Amino acid sequence: MTNRIVVVANRLPLRRTEDGWETSPGGLVSAVAPFIQEQGGSWVGWTGVPDDAPPPFVHDGIEQRPVRLTQADIDDFYLGCSNGTIWPLYHDAIRPPEFHRHWWYPYVAVNRRFAEQAAEALRPGDLAWVHDYQLQLVPGMLRRMRPDVRIGFFLHIPFPPVEILARLPWRRELLEGLLGADVVAFQTRLGRHNFSRAALRFLGGEGTTRWLGAGDRTVRLMSAPISIDTRRYASLAASHGVGERVAALRDELGTDRKVVLGVDRLDYTKGIDVRLRAFDTLLQRHREQADDVVFLQVAVPSREGVGDYAAMREEVEGLVGRINGSHGELHHMPVHYRYGSLDPEELIAYYRLADVMCVTPFRDGMNLVAKEYVATRPGNSGALVLSEFAGAAQELRQALLVNPYDVDGVADVLWRALHLPPGEERARMQALRRQVQRHDVFRWALSCIEAIRH
Repeated sequence: MTNRIVVVANRLPLRRTEDGWETSPGGLVSAVAPFIQEQGGSWVGWTGVPDDAPPPFVHDGIEQRPVRLTQADIDDFYLGCSNGTIWPLYHDAIRPPEFHRHWWYPYVAVNRRFAEQAAEALRPGDLAWVHDYQLQLVPGMLRRMRPDVRIGFFLHIPFPPVEILARLPWRRELLEGLLGADVVAFQTRLGRHNFSRAALRFLGGEGTTRWLGAGDRTVRLMSAPISIDTRRYASLAASHGVGERVAALRDELGTDRKVVLGVDRLDYTKGIDVRLRAFDTLLQRHREQADDVVFLQVAVPSREGVGDYAAMREEVEGLVGRINGSHGELHHMPVHYRYGSLDPEELIAYYRLADVMCVTPFRDGMNLVAKEYVATRPGNSGALVLSEFAGAAQELRQALLVNPYDVDGVADVLWRALHLPPGEERARMQALRRQVQRHDVFRWALSCIEAIRH
């Protein structure tokens, strides 16, 4: 008998339109939807709108089971505990996490709501696949409600070292919640090791970096780096419309100028400020080259109601202004800054345009932008400058790796990337493309689901 799959994630794979619902773009949705459509199952999540929870309905062959979140839930569970406590803590406490009981209790309550909705959707022998840091208590809750199903959990962000997790007042509760799963998966081997060490230290028991005892059960730990729909990105990159847009952008920016690109959510973990300072340093050292290169930074709005994010936007836009004021001329601004989202074809045109892609997070679970750039380079041109603290650095070893805390070092590597010998440039990109093509998001999803099933 084929196991049905019930995905439990913070958001449904849909968004409302004037005409009803449309499927949201994204690697997770495109990778998992075919399994549910073929084998049956459901997707449990929030619609993204306060107090919006219609009865379960079917869209695109998948049963959608909305979970209601009130505005108070959004403030305390999502913006508070998830993004004010867990997010900064799991990203090496780059910003000081806040620990508030009035955030934690709603986190518990909302996790229980998700678990209850999943328990209703599941049938004996089904698979439940729970996702990400917002729902770390769900596996344990679901285990108590539905001991007759297999449960998997995937963490999309880093899992921190034990010394950092130790600060969390509710560390034991989160660890016990995660060990309710049969399989707990992480982006990298480091995340898996960190989790194992934390569980053994704070919960005791037996285990290794590949399994942990949980009562009368054994929980499997695995590293499963997520990826992208490589064929889709390559196909769009080769399309006529994208080619025309690339040519138009080249005309706008200067056909003889090299382009360095950054594309990020405007988040303090992404290191946008560091790469701008590094570019400023590069221009100071090589003033004769200031007219030959342009930095294009796309900043996608993120959590605009949170103070740290508003401050980050102000800092980044101030840096852009200062660099352009110092190095710009009437006919040329060295930094072009765009605050807003891009549609997929426009984004891929930017990737195709870029001679150098600069990805410099202070800490990242994976960073799919790096893989998207590689997938859109059919001629094996271009250079990827990548933070060694991004999960993607474990796979994309032919990138030019940098320490994002070292402004001078990033400036040096940017200069090197802009002047790579053509043979080295092609060899590096060819190796990167081979990696991304072999390990796409569909292979990732299959490996995770097979692990949960067995």
